[in-house]
Order: sequence, then structure tokens, then C-alpha cells
Amino acid sequence: MTPSAVKQGPRAVTHPHNEPPLNPLPPVVIALFLVIVGIEVAVNLGARGIVGGPTAVGWRIVLLERFAFSSEIFAWMRETGRWPMEHVFRMFTYPFVHASFTHALFAGVMLLALGKMVGEAMGSFAVLAIFFVSAAGGAVFYAVTIGGSQPLIGAFPAVYGLIGGFTYMLWLRLGQLGENQVRAFSLIGFLLGIQLLFGLLFGSNAEWVADLSGFAIGFLLSMILVPGGFAKLLDRLRQRD
Repeated sequence: MTPSAVKQGPRAVTHPHNEPPLNPLPPVVIALFLVIVGIEVAVNLGARGIVGGPTAVGWRIVLLERFAFSSEIFAWMRETGRWPMEHVFRMFTYPFVHASFTHALFAGVMLLALGKMVGEAMGSFAVLAIFFVSAAGGAVFYAVTIGGSQPLIGAFPAVYGLIGGFTYMLWLRLGQLGENQVRAFSLIGFLLGIQLLFGLLFGSNAEWVADLSGFAIGFLLSMILVPGGFAKLLDRLRQRD
């Protein structure tokens, strides 16, 4: 019988046949995915009367009222200088509120794919930082430029932030290989093209502003979060002095 590991001194070498066929997902990515999908599953079960009793039918409305990002509330906070935490938190909670199960599922699948690549290259902290900072920044830019009464919901601005992180890593890699770094932006160009097509066919909304803002924030944030990125940034700043 072939041993699963061959002892070499104090360490063991794992037999290649026992290695998992796919690299495991970072735990933080799995946790974010489970929260997004778990909330949507609960809302759908409640709407069908399976859980939660009679009041569960209105769970989605409750989530929208309490956790969706509101440009009007943000404008009120800016004008009055009052920043209640229950409303500030909306910048970080709206990615977990979706319009439908399909909406949440698409966002969750993209989160798994992009979060895996960013997490493996930069670590779990970077995934969390990019996810929530991109979500908050995308919401603020959306409120300042678009405004209106339409609430902002869904994880796409945060996921686009992870696309920004992936794009930055690809941009660095192409530079190291001496290839055209513009190719790194092919994915975001493709996604924006799809959004434009869907907008022409089914009617557009302004949420792409938050998505694109999230992408830009994720790209810029990755300059610091990528291993050695902060040290390189400090060296560049010192060279300018």
C-alpha cells in the first residue's frame, strides 16, 4: 500500500495523489458568500411562509428600509452634520441586501471567483478591506453624483472592487513580462459592455456608477495591500521629496 506521506526528517511530504483537485477558498470569502446567500434564502423561505410566520412575508421590505443605502439619507447627514451610526452603517450593509435570489446568486458567484484570486495573492485582510472600502466608496460616489430616491443594494460595487484588485495584479504581471498592460483591463471593459447591452435592452439604471467607482477604489487600494506594495509606495514618495 502506498503511504500518503513519506517521512523526511521532522517533516512529511504529502503524496501528490492525496492533494485536493482544487485549491480551497479562503475562509473569509466563504463567510461573505454564506452571509449573502443565507440572507436571500431566509427571505425567500419567509416570503413562501415556510419560516418566520406571517411577518416573514415582509422581510425583504424590512431589509431595504433598515440596511439599503439611501442617497437621500446621506445628503441629509451631509447637510446637518449629523452622522447616526445606524445610517452610516448602511454604506457597509447594503451589499448584503438584494432584489432577488438571482441577483444575490450572481453576486455571490462572482465573489467566490474574484475573492479566491485576490485572497490567495494578497490575503484575507485585503479581501475584507477591498470588499467593504469599495462598497462604501462606491455608495458615497453614487450619492454625490447621482443621488435620487432609488436605494442602492447588492454586492456588485464590492465585487467590482475585487475585480479592481485582480486587475491590478494582472497589470503588475503583464508589466513584469514586458507585455501590454492595457490588456489587464479587458475584464472590466467586457463587464461594462455587458451592462451597457442590458441597459439598452431592458432599461438602464445608474448603479453602474457605484460599480465603476468600486472598481477604481479596489484597483487603487491594491497598490498598498499587495505584498510589498506599501513599502514601494513609501519609496516612491521619498524619491519625490
